[in-house]
Amino acid sequence: MPGQTIDRATALLTLVVEAGAPRTFASLVDESGLARSTMWRLLGALEGNGLLQRDHAGAFRPGPLFVRYAARPSAVHDLAELARPALERLGDLTEERVALAVARGNDLVELAQIESRHLLGATHRPDRADPPHCTALGKVLYAYGVLAPPDGPLERRTPCSPADRAMLDRDLADVRRRGWAASVDELEVGLAGVAAPVRAVDGAVLAAVSVSGPTARITAIGVGALGEVLLAELRDLSKQLGSRGGNA
Repeated sequence: MPGQTIDRATALLTLVVEAGAPRTFASLVDESGLARSTMWRLLGALEGNGLLQRDHAGAFRPGPLFVRYAARPSAVHDLAELARPALERLGDLTEERVALAVARGNDLVELAQIESRHLLGATHRPDRADPPHCTALGKVLYAYGVLAPPDGPLERRTPCSPADRAMLDRDLADVRRRGWAASVDELEVGLAGVAAPVRAVDGAVLAAVSVSGPTARITAIGVGALGEVLLAELRDLSKQLGSRGGNA
């Protein structure tokens, strides 16, 4: 039955795409429960249409069609659109500014924002390059290796900014331990932010989302409590991107 064949092919493709490593023929047979002859037929069709390909050992991985899709100029826009419901929920929960950011070279680039509902709130100035190590977003991307560590002396925007690489490294270790980052009065006195990672296949960090606002309001909510809210809200987004891990 054609419908059953499509369902089986879709399930098989999902097993390969969501895996953290190439899948062997035997592992796919064991997990799917399909007959070996059926498995070969489905894998051949998926490979022939560019949806799957084999590595040097003969294991199956996502095909060139996925690579071309990911390389499209609009791929970043797709991530922003996929993340928007989560950003809006965070905006509703906190009433503060919410931002989604990725690394682009050594820079931090915001893809989407939900502005604060307060008259006095955090703002983003595209004409100003903020040092990532003074921001919660930047710390997340540093901690998980998405941004290369800064070279040379660290720029200090305020007395609370990380003083040196050793101090930053301790902060990044804390980020990896608890799963979220904070910046309180480090970029600007009176400004605070908390951020957590967005993960994709195999738990790799793809982006970060932050909530930021005046220090008094952020600390009133509770920095730790806000970190846990971010982890919880971003978990579903990470699952949509293929992450199977327990963290966001």
